Amino acid sequence: MSGPTRLVLASRNAAKIVELRRILAASGLDVELVGLPDGEEVAETGATFTENALIKARAAAALTGLPAVADDSGLAVDELNGLPGVRSARWSGRRDGTREQRDEANNALLLAQLDDVAAPRRGAAFVCAAALVTPGGAELVTHGELRGVLLAAPRGSAGFGYDPLFLADGQTRTNAELTAAEKDAISHRGRAFRDLATQLGPVLGIS
Repeated sequence: MSGPTRLVLASRNAAKIVELRRILAASGLDVELVGLPDGEEVAETGATFTENALIKARAAAALTGLPAVADDSGLAVDELNGLPGVRSARWSGRRDGTREQRDEANNALLLAQLDDVAAPRRGAAFVCAAALVTPGGAELVTHGELRGVLLAAPRGSAGFGYDPLFLADGQTRTNAELTAAEKDAISHRGRAFRDLATQLGPVLGIS
């Protein structure tokens, strides 16, 4: 009996790998998601989320010989004309320290930039492009978005990135105060990868 189809996620972000494993597991597909080998990382040189997702998935498929999935996602702030956008993870310019320290620096900079912006103008959206690329050259891209507002101070300790500042439309708790299952159900990444999961089977020949 053959085992699950292996997919490589073009990321070494442990939190993202855990999150996407949950989403794909919920789809019911017989797949195993693995991360990039240690020391391997793909530069995000595209100008859009879609370009970056495809760049990473293509590189991971070429490197491993496995079907590869990748996403590029970030925060688009209305008052900042869509920024930080594709630069969300690097917004503060900090490259050293832990992921938590970089997240804290990014959040602090964003709060400073919105310090004099009134609540009605603090609209934002989390945006995600999710891509699948096979070694044979098949490509598929899906998208997800979650609208909300940015608070004046962080709340919650779950999640990562800008989650402590983001209050999704219709919610009373920030993304960092939601359980993993609650966040998956509404998140931009969850929406993009659930859409991708519905199309994985025919592309990969699995069910």
